[in-house]
Amino acid sequence: MSSTSASGLPLPALRLRGDLGVWLIILAELLTFGILFVLYAFARARDVAAFNAAQATLDLHSGALNTVLLITGSWCVARAVQAVRSDARQPGLRWLLAAMLCGAGFVGVKLAEYAAKLREGIDLTSNTFYTLYLMLTAFHFLHVVVAMLALGYLAVRLRGGAYGRQDFHAMETGAAFWHMVDLLWIVLFPLVYVLR
Repeated sequence: MSSTSASGLPLPALRLRGDLGVWLIILAELLTFGILFVLYAFARARDVAAFNAAQATLDLHSGALNTVLLITGSWCVARAVQAVRSDARQPGLRWLLAAMLCGAGFVGVKLAEYAAKLREGIDLTSNTFYTLYLMLTAFHFLHVVVAMLALGYLAVRLRGGAYGRQDFHAMETGAAFWHMVDLLWIVLFPLVYVLR
């Protein structure tokens, strides 16, 4: 049964952007982070004062900068896919590299945050807040690195002449994973850095 618009013209078929396997991975990752977010919320509810005190030691500006970097990276990835769909490989490559630069910025800022906490003597055993903060942000950090590697692979293939108007499925797959990483940070940042 095909769908038609109000004017009687057939509607384009809906399709999943990217590979089904990656979407299953994304679903598993979202569920995993969801469980961790619920765990964080329960732990916070048990000791609000301690969580508020520990949260106050986080660098809100670094967290906000990382939010801007990941959102900008997502915009760049979307532009890269759009360019490749139009057979504009060179602009697509530049957008991918810009997204990777945003990811590298995120990694640099996060590593500086971790180094500052280590200098203060804070680690996984300091208290419940820091245990959850480090677990959540380090797990997310690993996802950013994997997403950057995926974009790097796509950039190498794109530079070699792969992908274009007829073949952009892999680009959409990489973009879906990147956007998932961005979405997780958009939840993680206010949860861990902002909400009191």
